[in-house]
Amino acid sequence: MNDQTLDPAIHIHELGSNARAAAKGLLTASTEAKNTALTAAAKALRDNQDELLEANAKDVESVAGKKPESFVDRLKLTPDRIEGMASALEQIAQLPDPVGRQLASFDRPNGLKIERVAVPIGVIGMIYESRPNVGADASALCLKSGNAVILRGGSESRNSTRVIVRCMQEGLKAAGLPEHAVQTVGTTDRAAVAELLKADEFVDLVIPRGGRGLVELVRDQASVPTLLHLDGNCHTYVHAKADLDKAAEVIRNAKLRRTGVCGATESIVVDKAVADQAIPKIAAIFGDECELRGDETAVALAPSIKPATDEDWGTEYLDPIASVKVVDGLDEAIDWVDTYSSHHTDAIITEDEDAARKFMTSIDSAILMHNASTQFADGGEFGMGAEIGIATGKMHARGPVGLEQLTSFKYLVHGQGQTRP
Repeated sequence: MNDQTLDPAIHIHELGSNARAAAKGLLTASTEAKNTALTAAAKALRDNQDELLEANAKDVESVAGKKPESFVDRLKLTPDRIEGMASALEQIAQLPDPVGRQLASFDRPNGLKIERVAVPIGVIGMIYESRPNVGADASALCLKSGNAVILRGGSESRNSTRVIVRCMQEGLKAAGLPEHAVQTVGTTDRAAVAELLKADEFVDLVIPRGGRGLVELVRDQASVPTLLHLDGNCHTYVHAKADLDKAAEVIRNAKLRRTGVCGATESIVVDKAVADQAIPKIAAIFGDECELRGDETAVALAPSIKPATDEDWGTEYLDPIASVKVVDGLDEAIDWVDTYSSHHTDAIITEDEDAARKFMTSIDSAILMHNASTQFADGGEFGMGAEIGIATGKMHARGPVGLEQLTSFKYLVHGQGQTRP
Protein backbone atom coordinates (compact mmCIF):
# COMPACT_ATOMS: atom_id res chain seq x y z
CA MET A 1 0.00 0.00 0.00
CA ASN A 2 1.22 3.49 -0.85
CA ASP A 3 -1.87 5.54 -0.14
CA GLN A 4 -1.18 9.26 -0.07
CA THR A 5 -4.64 9.75 1.49
CA LEU A 6 -3.41 8.13 4.71
CA ASP A 7 -3.18 10.51 7.63
CA PRO A 8 0.48 10.16 8.76
CA ALA A 9 -0.27 10.54 12.47
CA ILE A 10 -3.10 7.99 12.44
CA HIS A 11 -1.09 5.61 10.26
CA ILE A 12 1.99 5.65 12.50
CA HIS A 13 -0.22 5.23 15.57
CA GLU A 14 -1.77 2.13 14.00
CA LEU A 15 1.61 0.69 12.99
CA GLY A 16 3.02 1.44 16.42
CA SER A 17 0.10 -0.19 18.23
CA ASN A 18 0.41 -3.30 16.09
CA ALA A 19 4.19 -3.41 16.56
CA ARG A 20 3.94 -3.06 20.35
CA ALA A 21 1.48 -5.96 20.51
CA ALA A 22 3.70 -8.05 18.23
CA ALA A 23 6.77 -7.29 20.36
CA LYS A 24 4.93 -8.66 23.39
CA GLY A 25 4.21 -11.83 21.45
CA LEU A 26 7.86 -12.21 20.48
CA LEU A 27 9.02 -12.01 24.11
CA THR A 28 8.09 -15.65 24.64
CA ALA A 29 8.79 -16.88 21.09
CA SER A 30 11.01 -19.94 20.98
CA THR A 31 14.25 -20.04 19.03
CA GLU A 32 12.72 -22.79 16.90
CA ALA A 33 9.75 -20.62 15.95
CA LYS A 34 11.94 -17.67 15.05
CA ASN A 35 14.19 -19.87 12.93
CA THR A 36 11.16 -21.40 11.20
CA ALA A 37 9.93 -17.90 10.35
CA LEU A 38 13.30 -16.96 8.88
CA THR A 39 13.67 -20.07 6.72
CA ALA A 40 10.07 -19.78 5.52
CA ALA A 41 10.66 -16.11 4.64
CA ALA A 42 13.78 -17.11 2.70
CA LYS A 43 11.71 -19.60 0.73
CA ALA A 44 9.08 -16.92 0.08
CA LEU A 45 11.76 -14.58 -1.32
CA ARG A 46 12.90 -17.28 -3.73
CA ASP A 47 9.36 -18.28 -4.68
CA ASN A 48 8.42 -14.66 -5.37
CA GLN A 49 11.63 -13.74 -7.21
CA ASP A 50 9.87 -12.83 -10.46
CA GLU A 51 7.39 -10.55 -8.69
CA LEU A 52 10.19 -8.93 -6.70
CA LEU A 53 12.27 -8.31 -9.83
CA GLU A 54 9.24 -6.81 -11.56
CA ALA A 55 8.56 -4.51 -8.60
CA ASN A 56 12.21 -3.54 -8.42
CA ALA A 57 12.28 -2.75 -12.15
CA LYS A 58 9.53 -0.17 -11.52
CA ASP A 59 11.61 1.35 -8.73
CA VAL A 60 14.73 1.52 -10.90
CA GLU A 61 12.77 3.02 -13.80
CA SER A 62 11.44 5.76 -11.51
CA VAL A 63 14.97 7.05 -10.80
CA ALA A 64 16.78 6.22 -14.06
CA GLY A 65 18.53 9.32 -15.36
CA LYS A 66 17.61 11.27 -12.22
CA LYS A 67 20.05 9.74 -9.73
CA PRO A 68 23.78 8.89 -9.89
CA GLU A 69 24.75 5.47 -11.20
CA SER A 70 25.98 4.45 -7.73
CA PHE A 71 22.50 5.19 -6.32
CA VAL A 72 20.82 3.09 -9.01
CA ASP A 73 23.25 0.25 -8.32
CA ARG A 74 22.30 0.25 -4.64
CA LEU A 75 18.62 0.16 -5.57
CA LYS A 76 18.80 -2.55 -8.22
CA LEU A 77 18.01 -6.18 -7.44
CA THR A 78 19.21 -9.15 -9.47
CA PRO A 79 18.57 -12.88 -9.04
CA ASP A 80 21.97 -13.12 -7.33
CA ARG A 81 21.13 -10.30 -4.91
CA ILE A 82 17.76 -11.85 -4.08
CA GLU A 83 19.50 -15.16 -3.44
CA GLY A 84 21.92 -13.24 -1.22
CA MET A 85 18.99 -11.85 0.78
CA ALA A 86 17.44 -15.29 1.16
CA SER A 87 20.77 -16.86 2.14
CA ALA A 88 21.33 -14.11 4.72
CA LEU A 89 18.01 -15.01 6.37
CA GLU A 90 19.05 -18.66 6.55
CA GLN A 91 22.43 -17.71 7.97
CA ILE A 92 20.76 -15.64 10.68
CA ALA A 93 18.56 -18.63 11.51
CA GLN A 94 21.73 -20.64 12.14
CA LEU A 95 23.18 -18.10 14.57
CA PRO A 96 22.77 -18.46 18.33
CA ASP A 97 19.67 -16.82 19.77
CA PRO A 98 20.86 -13.68 21.59
CA VAL A 99 17.76 -13.49 23.80
CA GLY A 100 18.01 -15.01 27.27
CA ARG A 101 21.81 -15.13 27.35
CA GLN A 102 23.21 -14.82 30.83
CA LEU A 103 25.56 -11.84 30.65
CA ALA A 104 26.65 -11.95 34.29
CA SER A 105 25.73 -13.53 37.59
CA PHE A 106 26.79 -12.83 41.14
CA ASP A 107 25.85 -13.70 44.71
CA ARG A 108 25.33 -11.08 47.38
CA PRO A 109 26.35 -11.51 51.04
CA ASN A 110 22.66 -11.49 52.01
CA GLY A 111 22.03 -14.58 49.87
CA LEU A 112 20.45 -12.86 46.88
CA LYS A 113 21.45 -14.37 43.55
CA ILE A 114 21.45 -11.82 40.71
CA GLU A 115 21.53 -12.51 36.97
CA ARG A 116 21.92 -10.05 34.12
CA VAL A 117 20.21 -11.50 31.02
CA ALA A 118 19.80 -10.28 27.44
CA VAL A 119 16.32 -9.19 26.36
CA PRO A 120 14.87 -7.63 23.20
CA ILE A 121 14.87 -3.85 22.88
CA GLY A 122 11.18 -3.94 21.85
CA VAL A 123 10.02 -1.98 18.79
CA ILE A 124 12.59 -0.67 16.33
CA GLY A 125 11.97 1.93 13.65
CA MET A 126 14.29 1.41 10.68
CA ILE A 127 14.63 4.36 8.28
CA TYR A 128 16.80 3.74 5.25
CA GLU A 129 17.36 4.87 1.70
CA SER A 130 17.69 3.05 -1.57
CA ARG A 131 18.97 -0.49 -0.82
CA PRO A 132 15.97 -2.88 -0.66
CA ASN A 133 18.04 -5.66 0.93
CA VAL A 134 18.35 -3.48 4.05
CA GLY A 135 14.67 -4.14 4.70
CA ALA A 136 15.16 -7.91 4.57
CA ASP A 137 18.32 -7.85 6.71
CA ALA A 138 16.79 -5.53 9.29
CA SER A 139 13.60 -7.58 9.49
CA ALA A 140 15.53 -10.81 9.97
CA LEU A 141 17.87 -9.41 12.60
CA CYS A 142 15.01 -7.84 14.53
CA LEU A 143 12.97 -11.04 14.38
CA LYS A 144 15.81 -13.27 15.60
CA SER A 145 16.57 -10.84 18.44
CA GLY A 146 12.90 -10.73 19.44
CA ASN A 147 12.14 -7.20 18.25
CA ALA A 148 9.26 -5.92 16.15
CA VAL A 149 10.29 -3.57 13.35
CA ILE A 150 8.63 -0.77 11.40
CA LEU A 151 10.44 -0.19 8.11
CA ARG A 152 10.47 3.11 6.31
CA GLY A 153 12.48 2.60 3.14
CA GLY A 154 13.16 5.34 0.65
CA SER A 155 10.25 6.25 -1.61
CA GLU A 156 12.31 5.06 -4.58
CA SER A 157 12.32 1.47 -3.22
CA ARG A 158 8.67 1.33 -2.18
CA ASN A 159 7.57 -1.36 -4.65
CA SER A 160 10.46 -3.67 -3.75
CA THR A 161 9.92 -3.10 -0.03
CA ARG A 162 6.26 -4.10 -0.20
CA VAL A 163 7.11 -7.49 -1.70
CA ILE A 164 9.97 -8.08 0.75
CA VAL A 165 7.74 -7.27 3.74
CA ARG A 166 5.03 -9.58 2.45
CA CYS A 167 7.59 -12.40 2.19
CA MET A 168 8.72 -11.74 5.76
CA GLN A 169 5.12 -11.80 6.95
CA GLU A 170 4.56 -15.11 5.17
CA GLY A 171 7.44 -16.51 7.20
CA LEU A 172 5.98 -15.17 10.45
CA LYS A 173 2.58 -16.70 9.70
CA ALA A 174 4.18 -20.03 8.84
CA ALA A 175 5.81 -20.08 12.27
CA GLY A 176 2.70 -18.96 14.15
CA LEU A 177 4.30 -15.65 15.13
CA PRO A 178 2.64 -12.19 15.03
CA GLU A 179 2.44 -10.96 11.44
CA HIS A 180 2.83 -7.36 12.59
CA ALA A 181 6.34 -8.07 13.88
CA VAL A 182 7.42 -6.77 10.45
CA GLN A 183 5.60 -3.79 8.94
CA THR A 184 6.35 -1.02 6.49
CA VAL A 185 5.14 2.57 6.42
CA GLY A 186 2.48 2.63 3.73
CA THR A 187 2.90 6.20 2.57
CA THR A 188 5.76 8.18 1.05
CA ASP A 189 4.52 11.34 2.79
CA ARG A 190 7.55 12.64 4.68
CA ALA A 191 5.31 13.69 7.54
CA ALA A 192 5.11 9.99 8.42
CA VAL A 193 8.86 10.00 9.14
CA ALA A 194 8.42 12.92 11.53
CA GLU A 195 5.60 11.03 13.28
CA LEU A 196 7.73 7.89 13.57
CA LEU A 197 10.60 9.86 15.10
CA LYS A 198 8.30 11.13 17.84
CA ALA A 199 6.35 7.93 18.48
CA ASP A 200 7.79 7.46 21.98
CA GLU A 201 4.67 5.62 23.11
CA PHE A 202 5.40 2.73 20.75
CA VAL A 203 8.95 2.89 19.40
CA ASP A 204 11.97 2.09 21.58
CA LEU A 205 14.78 2.81 19.12
CA VAL A 206 15.16 4.39 15.67
CA ILE A 207 18.03 3.37 13.40
CA PRO A 208 18.70 5.44 10.27
CA ARG A 209 20.78 3.98 7.47
CA GLY A 210 21.65 6.26 4.60
CA GLY A 211 23.45 9.46 3.74
CA ARG A 212 24.47 12.24 6.10
CA GLY A 213 21.32 14.23 5.32
CA LEU A 214 19.04 11.42 6.49
CA VAL A 215 21.09 10.69 9.59
CA GLU A 216 21.26 14.35 10.62
CA LEU A 217 17.50 14.72 10.10
CA VAL A 218 16.90 11.77 12.43
CA ARG A 219 19.42 13.09 14.95
CA ASP A 220 17.85 16.55 15.01
CA GLN A 221 14.16 15.60 15.00
CA ALA A 222 13.89 12.36 16.98
CA SER A 223 12.57 12.24 20.51
CA VAL A 224 12.84 8.44 20.34
CA PRO A 225 16.37 7.15 21.19
CA THR A 226 18.54 6.68 18.09
CA LEU A 227 21.46 4.55 16.97
CA LEU A 228 23.33 6.67 14.43
CA HIS A 229 25.57 5.86 11.50
CA LEU A 230 27.11 8.91 9.88
CA ASP A 231 28.87 8.85 6.53
CA GLY A 232 31.71 6.50 5.67
CA ASN A 233 34.71 8.67 4.77
CA CYS A 234 37.10 5.72 5.12
CA HIS A 235 40.89 6.01 4.79
CA THR A 236 43.62 3.55 3.83
CA TYR A 237 47.15 4.58 4.85
CA VAL A 238 50.19 3.15 3.07
CA HIS A 239 52.93 3.13 5.72
CA ALA A 240 56.66 3.45 5.03
CA LYS A 241 57.08 -0.28 5.63
CA ALA A 242 54.20 -1.42 3.48
CA ASP A 243 54.42 -4.18 0.88
CA LEU A 244 53.52 -1.93 -2.04
CA ASP A 245 52.14 -4.68 -4.28
CA LYS A 246 49.89 -5.78 -1.42
CA ALA A 247 48.93 -2.17 -0.79
CA ALA A 248 47.89 -1.56 -4.39
CA GLU A 249 45.72 -4.69 -4.53
CA VAL A 250 44.06 -3.98 -1.19
CA ILE A 251 43.36 -0.35 -2.08
CA ARG A 252 41.89 -1.30 -5.45
CA ASN A 253 39.47 -3.67 -3.74
CA ALA A 254 38.75 -1.21 -0.94
CA LYS A 255 37.72 1.44 -3.46
CA LEU A 256 36.24 -0.40 -6.43
CA ARG A 257 34.69 -3.67 -5.22
CA ARG A 258 31.51 -1.68 -4.63
CA THR A 259 31.88 2.09 -4.64
CA GLY A 260 28.43 2.75 -3.18
CA VAL A 261 28.89 1.03 0.19
CA CYS A 262 29.80 2.84 3.40
CA GLY A 263 32.96 0.75 3.87
CA ALA A 264 34.52 1.84 0.57
CA THR A 265 37.84 3.63 0.93
CA GLU A 266 37.39 7.25 -0.11
CA SER A 267 40.80 8.64 0.85
CA ILE A 268 44.23 7.13 0.21
CA VAL A 269 47.01 8.38 2.50
CA VAL A 270 50.59 7.61 1.46
CA ASP A 271 53.77 7.93 3.49
CA LYS A 272 56.30 10.33 1.99
CA ALA A 273 59.03 7.67 2.37
CA VAL A 274 57.40 5.44 -0.28
CA ALA A 275 55.31 7.94 -2.21
CA ASP A 276 57.51 7.99 -5.33
CA GLN A 277 56.97 4.23 -5.74
CA ALA A 278 53.51 3.78 -4.23
CA ILE A 279 51.58 6.55 -5.95
CA PRO A 280 52.45 5.61 -9.56
CA LYS A 281 51.68 1.97 -8.69
CA ILE A 282 48.30 2.89 -7.20
CA ALA A 283 47.46 5.16 -10.14
CA ALA A 284 48.38 2.40 -12.58
CA ILE A 285 46.28 -0.29 -10.87
CA PHE A 286 43.22 1.98 -11.03
CA GLY A 287 43.84 3.03 -14.62
CA ASP A 288 40.79 4.88 -15.90
CA GLU A 289 38.41 3.07 -13.56
CA CYS A 290 38.78 5.58 -10.74
CA GLU A 291 39.38 9.34 -10.72
CA LEU A 292 42.13 10.28 -8.27
CA ARG A 293 42.36 13.77 -6.75
CA GLY A 294 45.57 14.53 -4.91
CA ASP A 295 47.74 17.10 -3.23
CA GLU A 296 50.68 18.74 -5.04
CA THR A 297 53.08 15.88 -4.30
CA ALA A 298 50.68 13.22 -5.54
CA VAL A 299 49.87 15.17 -8.71
CA ALA A 300 53.57 15.55 -9.47
CA LEU A 301 54.14 11.77 -9.10
CA ALA A 302 51.31 10.59 -11.38
CA PRO A 303 49.98 12.63 -14.31
CA SER A 304 46.57 10.96 -14.13
CA ILE A 305 45.90 12.45 -10.67
CA LYS A 306 43.91 15.69 -10.67
CA PRO A 307 44.44 18.47 -8.11
CA ALA A 308 42.29 18.08 -5.01
CA THR A 309 40.35 20.85 -3.30
CA ASP A 310 39.96 21.27 0.45
CA GLU A 311 36.47 19.82 0.11
CA ASP A 312 37.84 16.52 -1.21
CA TRP A 313 39.51 15.54 2.06
CA GLY A 314 36.21 15.20 3.90
CA THR A 315 34.04 13.84 1.09
CA GLU A 316 32.33 10.44 0.97
CA TYR A 317 32.11 10.05 -2.80
CA LEU A 318 30.21 6.74 -3.13
CA ASP A 319 31.51 6.85 -6.69
CA PRO A 320 34.76 5.80 -8.44
CA ILE A 321 36.62 8.83 -7.06
CA ALA A 322 39.26 8.91 -4.31
CA SER A 323 41.50 11.53 -2.75
CA VAL A 324 45.26 11.01 -2.35
CA LYS A 325 47.26 12.70 0.42
CA VAL A 326 51.01 12.41 1.09
CA VAL A 327 52.06 12.63 4.75
CA ASP A 328 55.41 12.79 6.50
CA GLY A 329 55.45 9.78 8.81
CA LEU A 330 53.10 7.78 11.00
CA ASP A 331 52.25 10.57 13.44
CA GLU A 332 51.19 12.92 10.66
CA ALA A 333 49.13 10.11 9.12
CA ILE A 334 47.35 9.54 12.43
CA ASP A 335 46.61 13.26 12.80
CA TRP A 336 45.36 13.51 9.23
CA VAL A 337 43.08 10.47 9.40
CA ASP A 338 41.68 11.37 12.81
CA THR A 339 40.91 14.88 11.53
CA TYR A 340 39.13 13.93 8.30
CA SER A 341 37.78 10.45 9.02
CA SER A 342 34.08 10.03 9.76
CA HIS A 343 35.25 7.40 12.29
CA HIS A 344 33.58 4.53 10.45
CA THR A 345 36.48 2.39 9.15
CA ASP A 346 40.15 3.21 8.58
CA ALA A 347 43.05 0.97 7.56
CA ILE A 348 46.84 0.80 7.60
CA ILE A 349 48.96 -1.23 5.19
CA THR A 350 52.29 -2.12 6.78
CA GLU A 351 54.57 -5.02 7.66
CA ASP A 352 55.57 -3.22 10.87
CA GLU A 353 53.45 -4.63 13.71
CA ASP A 354 54.36 -1.79 16.09
CA ALA A 355 53.28 0.84 13.56
CA ALA A 356 50.04 -1.01 12.94
CA ARG A 357 49.33 -1.22 16.67
CA LYS A 358 49.99 2.51 17.18
CA PHE A 359 47.75 3.47 14.25
CA MET A 360 44.94 1.18 15.38
CA THR A 361 44.98 2.37 18.98
CA SER A 362 45.39 6.08 18.13
CA ILE A 363 42.59 6.43 15.57
CA ASP A 364 39.19 6.83 17.20
CA SER A 365 37.10 4.95 14.63
CA ALA A 366 34.58 2.16 15.09
CA ILE A 367 36.62 -0.27 12.94
CA LEU A 368 40.36 -0.34 12.24
CA MET A 369 41.95 -2.64 9.66
CA HIS A 370 45.54 -3.85 9.25
CA ASN A 371 46.55 -5.14 5.81
CA ALA A 372 42.93 -5.67 4.78
CA SER A 373 40.33 -3.97 2.62
CA THR A 374 37.98 -1.54 4.35
CA GLN A 375 35.15 -3.31 2.51
CA PHE A 376 35.34 -6.03 5.19
CA ALA A 377 33.49 -3.53 7.42
CA ASP A 378 30.34 -5.61 7.25
CA GLY A 379 28.35 -7.61 9.76
CA GLY A 380 28.29 -10.68 7.52
CA GLU A 381 32.08 -10.61 7.19
CA PHE A 382 32.31 -10.30 10.98
CA GLY A 383 30.32 -13.53 11.36
CA MET A 384 27.12 -11.78 12.43
CA GLY A 385 25.09 -13.19 9.53
CA ALA A 386 24.04 -9.68 8.51
CA GLU A 387 23.98 -6.21 9.99
CA ILE A 388 21.38 -3.55 10.49
CA GLY A 389 24.05 -0.87 10.02
CA ILE A 390 27.44 0.35 11.23
CA ALA A 391 27.16 2.47 14.37
CA THR A 392 29.70 5.28 14.52
CA GLY A 393 28.67 6.58 17.94
CA LYS A 394 29.93 5.28 21.27
CA MET A 395 26.79 4.48 23.24
CA HIS A 396 25.09 1.06 23.35
CA ALA A 397 26.64 -0.32 20.15
CA ARG A 398 29.58 0.51 17.91
CA GLY A 399 30.67 -0.93 14.57
CA PRO A 400 28.50 -3.58 12.87
CA VAL A 401 25.13 -3.84 14.58
CA GLY A 402 24.09 -7.49 14.60
CA LEU A 403 21.97 -9.70 16.81
CA GLU A 404 23.72 -9.08 20.12
CA GLN A 405 23.66 -5.32 19.60
CA LEU A 406 19.86 -5.45 19.12
CA THR A 407 19.33 -6.61 22.68
CA SER A 408 19.29 -4.80 25.98
CA PHE A 409 19.35 -6.51 29.38
CA LYS A 410 17.49 -6.82 32.63
CA TYR A 411 18.28 -8.16 36.08
CA LEU A 412 16.71 -11.25 37.60
CA VAL A 413 17.05 -11.30 41.38
CA HIS A 414 16.41 -14.58 43.25
CA GLY A 415 15.86 -14.65 46.99
CA GLN A 416 14.63 -16.89 49.80
CA GLY A 417 12.48 -14.36 51.62
CA GLN A 418 15.07 -11.66 52.27
CA THR A 419 13.89 -8.27 53.50
CA ARG A 420 15.97 -5.12 53.47
CA PRO A 421 16.87 -3.67 56.88
